[in-house]
This record gives sequence, C-alpha cells and structure tokens, in this order.
Amino acid sequence: MKAMPRVALVLGIVILTLSLVLAGCGGSATKPSAAPAAPEMKVLRVGAIPAEDAQKTRESYKALANYLQKKTGLPVEIFVATDYSGVIEAMRSGKLDIAMFGPFSYVLAADKAGAEAFAVEIRTGSGTSYQSLVVTHPGSGINTLADLKGRTYAFVDPASTSGNLIPRSFYKKNNIDPDKDFKSVIYAGGHDAAALAVKNRKVDAASMDDITFNNMKDKNLIAPDQDIKIIFKSDPIPGSPWAWRKDLPADLKTKIKDAFMNVAKEDQAALGAVGGKVEGYADAQDATYNVIRETAKILNLDLSKK
Repeated sequence: MKAMPRVALVLGIVILTLSLVLAGCGGSATKPSAAPAAPEMKVLRVGAIPAEDAQKTRESYKALANYLQKKTGLPVEIFVATDYSGVIEAMRSGKLDIAMFGPFSYVLAADKAGAEAFAVEIRTGSGTSYQSLVVTHPGSGINTLADLKGRTYAFVDPASTSGNLIPRSFYKKNNIDPDKDFKSVIYAGGHDAAALAVKNRKVDAASMDDITFNNMKDKNLIAPDQDIKIIFKSDPIPGSPWAWRKDLPADLKTKIKDAFMNVAKEDQAALGAVGGKVEGYADAQDATYNVIRETAKILNLDLSKK
C-alpha cells in the first residue's frame, strides 16, 4: 500500500480532532452565537439650536435637563452649538441623542444624521406653527419688500427656516434676489442678533421669527415701532420639532416621548426651555415637513451638500 499523502493525513487529523471536540460539547458549538447587546446608554445628550445667546440657551435648558433625567433615569448633558450645522453634525457623529431643530435644520438632520421627529411644540396663539418676519428700523424709510432693494440685510443662519429659507422663498415670489438686489447680506447667527442688528442700525433690515420677536419684546430688549418694526409676515410655518437619532433603544424612545407628552402637567418649569409661551407638545410626523423639502427644491438647495 502506498503511503498516505502528507496533506491528506493532516486533514484527517484535523477532522478527527474537531469531531471529538463537538462530541464533548454536546454539539453546542454548532449553534450561532447571540447578537452582541446594544451599548448601554450612560448619559442622555441633548442638543439645542442657537435661537438666542448660547449661555442663555444653556441656562434655560436646565429645568428640562432635570426633568428628562428624572423621567429617563439618565444624567443629561446639554450641548449648544454655535450654529445650526453644529447641532446636525453632532447628531450625525453620534454625539447627540435628541435635539430641537428648526423645520429646515430638521430636514437637513433627517437627511444627513438619521434624525426622526417625535414631538412638536404647541405655542399660545399659534399652535404648532409660527411665522417668519421682516423687520426694519422705523426711520429706515422701508415699508415694503420692494423698498429693500439697494439696502443692507441680515439673515439668521444658512440652515434657519424662518431666518433664511422662507424669506428667500417669498423674495423669489416677489421677484427679488437678495444676493443681487440687496447692497450687502450677512448672517447674524441668531434671531436675537438679527433683531439687535436692526435696532442698532448695523443693517437696514433683517429676517427673524415671531417667537423671538415676542420674547424680546416681553423682556424689553426691543421696543416695537420705536426701534424696530415689522413690514412683512410669512404664511404659517410648521413648528420646530424635537427629534432623536433613529438608532436609540426603543425603550429609551418610549421614556423620552412620554416625558415630552406629559411635561405640561408634570413640570411647567421644563416647558420654558425653548422660550416663549409653550403650552406643551404634540406628536410630530416627518411628513409634516415635506413642505420644507419642497421649498428647498424650489430654491434649488441641494440637501445632500448641507
């Protein structure tokens, strides 16, 4: 008989050894291993858009942070970005779990960061919508949108709904191109900063939202018809939503949503986080913001590049 080739001999030994191991383990080695458990959440990271000064925003969110900690059992960290894109990028990179967005910044976050709306604010007098304003100084001589041609102007932020997207849409409907027809254009960074730029005559006019306008009026930061006046109001805009990362654990999503849906009756102080007269929160659906997506298309804004 010829000697068994070396390769065949080695293979036979390996098969015999494996058979003995499996037999000794009762065949359990053939069972697929369980899927790795999802990482345990150790902290809930909450993002805020810079509607006002960052430090003021952080202070206003303290009551909400305490409430969410109580409802979820997790320590809460508040992150305030310097601009809208900062909040979106933080969620995209997994550094934020939930955040409040403006409608346009939410659409960008849903497209780039896997954000999913779950609650929308309900405000006294306006419900789940708000408006974009055009404001100017009473002594500017500006009374209509057409009067803005040749003047200096402040938008809020490139990703702001009421501070950039919606104004550009109604300017287009009125045959006005801000980038060509205005003397100069700047981005103020926040709605309050845009209003103060008008009040202090740094610019002739600006865009801002009615929520911040009313907040500043109530705090005597601006005096309507004395140092600032409204010359235009947009149609109602879908309200600012709270959104989470889609990949959050389902049980945590349930706790978070329950917290927002019940905050009005459980913790009035936590309601004041985003400023203004917020009465509570309603369920939010992504489809509600399709009107924002359509507006972006009309303006030829490529969401994938934001």
